[in-house]
Amino acid sequence: MTTQAVNGKKSDLKSTVTVAMSNYLEAGSIVAGAGGLSLWVEYLNLNDVKVGLLGALSANGFGSAIGALIGGYLVDKYGRKLIYKYDLLVYMLGVLLVALSFNFPMLLAGYIITGVAVGAAIPAAWTYISEEAPADARASRVGYGQLAWSIGPAISLLLSVALAPLGLLGSRIIFGQLFVIALITWIMQQQINESKIWEEEKAKEVKLQAKGHAAKSSVKELFTNKANLKAIILLLGIYCFWNLVAGVMGYFMPYIYQKVGGLTAAEANLLQAFLWVLTVASTYFVFIKLGDKANRKVLFGIGAFMGIAAWLVLAFGGMGFAELIIFVILWGVAAGFGAQAFYGLWAGELFHTKYRAKAQGFLFSVARVAVGLISLVVPTMLSSVGFKMSGLIMIGFLLVSALIGILMAPETRGKTLEEIQLERYGDEAVKETERNIVAPVANSRYENPVKRQ
Repeated sequence: MTTQAVNGKKSDLKSTVTVAMSNYLEAGSIVAGAGGLSLWVEYLNLNDVKVGLLGALSANGFGSAIGALIGGYLVDKYGRKLIYKYDLLVYMLGVLLVALSFNFPMLLAGYIITGVAVGAAIPAAWTYISEEAPADARASRVGYGQLAWSIGPAISLLLSVALAPLGLLGSRIIFGQLFVIALITWIMQQQINESKIWEEEKAKEVKLQAKGHAAKSSVKELFTNKANLKAIILLLGIYCFWNLVAGVMGYFMPYIYQKVGGLTAAEANLLQAFLWVLTVASTYFVFIKLGDKANRKVLFGIGAFMGIAAWLVLAFGGMGFAELIIFVILWGVAAGFGAQAFYGLWAGELFHTKYRAKAQGFLFSVARVAVGLISLVVPTMLSSVGFKMSGLIMIGFLLVSALIGILMAPETRGKTLEEIQLERYGDEAVKETERNIVAPVANSRYENPVKRQ
């Protein structure tokens, strides 16, 4: 391998890590809110309805759903790099509002603004990472996004434990550190290049229009093309149902540990931090190391059933020390190579370039709307039907996700995005070739690349 190729790979990996920091900031903001939730409840005397609103309209719910729809459309139309010029500026405004809040409207506004910014960045991040990754290391590169997602909560929760003696001031400081990290990340993201695959797709569209062919509506095709519909069913099935459980856990689990299990705020945050540390380790040693080598359907299935086992222990074993530790170990390890990791991988692989980001924006938005809806009722549900029944509902969601993933998981290891695209959209690709639209730019990634931005 030449020195130029090695340097190129290092540069691509640096871009991947820089973009993956959007995941760190998203998950960090969700868990920072969760870690300090009981403190805000006490400080502002919040009732169940207001607690539900914070969860529903934040980065864990409707706020990010709106942002994902907007971001997915914009980055398909104007480029993956566009979102990184402005998005984190909005994010910084949101977390700053939360850090300085002194009443409920200000706190809620901060959560909503942060959520919109988070949602807008996520489709761009997963798309960019997938498009820039080598074919034989795509799961590994996507895994770095998942790794950043896991590190964010671990750090936020460990900070919650360390700063617990400061009370609400500690929670404000945690949101302050997210502001600082967002600023550093924003500066780094200004230096990344545009996605080569997106540039090539835009070059094809320009040639098509120059030949007098009207561009088709990629939004309409997203919901009418058979290959797209199959991918949407798979990804909504595995991610939306799994995320109903993970979303509830990400925001409400420390609250549940305290209300149902009788733990202190510091104990709850420390337990949840241990869970995320296990997820970090599992992401690296299982998904990053094995995702491009092992059978992905088997990996997915193992993670899915470990998650189900974790909730069976929690729902039916009570919340004693042993049950909590078993739950945290099972779920923490499983989450590192579970539905979210495979969603990030398959969502980048299974859609055509022209609607790859907007597809992810739609899918992420639906998942976040679902979490937003369930967040509205979680506090009331715990009070009215009890934790055991609530746990059964969570187990049901996980079973649906597991069955759909095991039955429909694709085999895409080692294939380039172009090869996967040809397999899934074969007739469309052939017709484009016959019109002599694809041929002039088919090898542009290697021979005559479009000028990088």
